[in-house]
Amino acid sequence: MNPILQPAGDALRVDVISDVVCPWCYIGKRQLEAALARWCAEHPQAPAPVVRWHPFQLNPGFPPEGMARSDYLQRKFGSPDASAIYARVTAAARAVGLNPDFDRIARQPNTLRAHALIAAAGAVGEAAQERMVETLFEAYFLEGADLTARAVLAALGTRAGLSEARVAAALDDDAAAADAEQADAQARSLGVSGVPLFVIDGRLGVSGAQGADALCAAFEQARSATGPRG
Repeated sequence: MNPILQPAGDALRVDVISDVVCPWCYIGKRQLEAALARWCAEHPQAPAPVVRWHPFQLNPGFPPEGMARSDYLQRKFGSPDASAIYARVTAAARAVGLNPDFDRIARQPNTLRAHALIAAAGAVGEAAQERMVETLFEAYFLEGADLTARAVLAALGTRAGLSEARVAAALDDDAAAADAEQADAQARSLGVSGVPLFVIDGRLGVSGAQGADALCAAFEQARSATGPRG
């Protein structure tokens, strides 16, 4: 069975399908955090929610070294200047407390190894995976980090608390890259074509960077069909 569709247990489960270079995914992470905080406050007796992160490469055909950001914007939008296009994204980001600096991004990366880092962190635990996801979002959108550079990714893995051995395995082992590609394919097999996508309890999908109200409503709907409540 596709792990995203696994039946949920007593705890609310949110499977997040995203890419670390997707600004709406970063915004969606903040919306999810707000929704989960509200859920926990409203259901104090319920088990802590479980959040799992899954890869989706927005540009799966990119070379490992990525490409210059200006070339990417020219190809995608017809101009290397996408400030007008990103104005809406910036406004939405600021509304949730983020301040992305798109001008600092010099390289559009292939994100396969970044996703391998997220998977490596997930093997440590949910909190470790969340730290890794947050670290990658922060590095890319706030610092303009080059996520194609091994040294940069290694430093980010260490910053997020991963051991050097886990970082090296995620960045250098062919098996880690293959596992990330397989997980990406599992998401696509469900018909996913855009991110973020939040799958609640393996049964209900919420597409896009929806607000906390929409996510909480989805939590309630999914839980009503799943079983025990708090």
